[in-house]
Amino acid sequence: MAVDTRPSVRPFNPSSQRRSSNSPINGPLVLLEFNELSPVLMDMFISQGHLPNFKRLRDASQVFTTDAEEVAPNLDPWIQWVTVHSGLSFDQHGIHHLGDGDKLAVKSLWDMIAVGGKAVWVCGSMNIKYDKPLRGAVVPDPWTVGMSPFPSELEPYYLFVQRNVQEYTNDRVPLSKGDYSRFLKFMMTHGLSVHTVRSIAQQLLGERRTGKGRWKRATILDKLQRDVFLHYFKKLRPAFSTFFLNSTAHFQHAHWRNMDPEPFKIKPTDADQAEYQHAVRYGYEEMDRIVGDIVGAAPSNAVVVLATALSQQPCLIYEDIGGKTFYRPRTFEPLLKFAGISGCQKVEPVMSEQFHLRFGSESDAADAADRLTALRIDGRQAMHVERRETNVFSGCTIFSSLDHEVLLEGGAGGASTSFFRLFYQVESLKSGMHHPEGILWMRIPGNRPNAHSEKVSLRDVAPTLLSMFGIEKPDYMKGTVLSLGTPVARA
Repeated sequence: MAVDTRPSVRPFNPSSQRRSSNSPINGPLVLLEFNELSPVLMDMFISQGHLPNFKRLRDASQVFTTDAEEVAPNLDPWIQWVTVHSGLSFDQHGIHHLGDGDKLAVKSLWDMIAVGGKAVWVCGSMNIKYDKPLRGAVVPDPWTVGMSPFPSELEPYYLFVQRNVQEYTNDRVPLSKGDYSRFLKFMMTHGLSVHTVRSIAQQLLGERRTGKGRWKRATILDKLQRDVFLHYFKKLRPAFSTFFLNSTAHFQHAHWRNMDPEPFKIKPTDADQAEYQHAVRYGYEEMDRIVGDIVGAAPSNAVVVLATALSQQPCLIYEDIGGKTFYRPRTFEPLLKFAGISGCQKVEPVMSEQFHLRFGSESDAADAADRLTALRIDGRQAMHVERRETNVFSGCTIFSSLDHEVLLEGGAGGASTSFFRLFYQVESLKSGMHHPEGILWMRIPGNRPNAHSEKVSLRDVAPTLLSMFGIEKPDYMKGTVLSLGTPVARA
């Protein structure tokens, strides 16, 4: 049996809440969680005049740069967002994989804030846990495997987004006509805007006309998420809400090389540059428009917080091996059959090459882990494998370019087959990698804006947000309540 080695934490006790040093806010708080946006790129694009809404938000805010205080392999958004939501460092919360957020041992921000009867709206936040019953609504991130949307009316929307995001690199998204019909019916009654409909039409027509630009579909999902967020924001009038987007993080990972070829040994082709040179900036510009929409829809007394948890930088460490790519199973059933794996009850893909296999018994999981570990490509172990009780976490561990004739060996009964019969290669080389610094802006109506030069810990976010609701941080939170500035003097 697996042993939990995480440090123990005293549970949050709502009956012992004390007032914090910051004055409580008198309006709702909207936490914009725009994954991995770079402070450096943000400043550059603002100075170039591309991001007017981000500029207005920044210039009215307490501006901090956060430090995730981790290095690879513990510098990943599914780790750092748990820190934002719980106030715990990675050493404390111990959540290492995307999809394991439901194992968090303490309450998240929304649960603490909802204790007093306040409504909350969690829209897309990464690797989450929440307590039921909850006054409000929750849409987990599309890679979550242990949490479901609440209320259940959100399920058609969540399924559609989840399948599109998990299979964004695949040519075929596993959705039926019924799934599309239920999604469309949901959107028609839950905030679908004319602007989003027009954007979808323009996107699909542009793809058909030019044969290019499919990568921009990620921003269509962002617009759908915005529409749903605003619908429930108006309906619930939540005291606390979160709104998570990931598309620009993906653009940075895939196209930093196109934005700035100079530091890379492997230069993009002219054809790539024609399509992707401004892909990263495009992502920031699309998010800038969404910022304008949400700030415009929020009441004048709303606190608006922008957090990115971490950021990115050029990924140069794989250039000498031809750049980093990754490989995903085309579908999972043929891979499991080839390896001789039985008893798998559910397959749950997450980001990049990774996936969970869920089994009904530890013996089935252990056998599957052994069989995946036995798979080889040119004598190299093909799969990274971790087992925890009845769960196997895996993914192809080959990140270099492979010859199309290469064999996958070590299958059931010593079988071998073409690797590319079971896997496909994602098109783009990895260009951006994680960086521990992140953006934290807090626009507090009535308080003087200020740009703070010193970096602050990511662990400071949760206690600071709690302080805005007059909630003293629990003893297990070791972060600091940040100073939120001084009120503007009134004439």
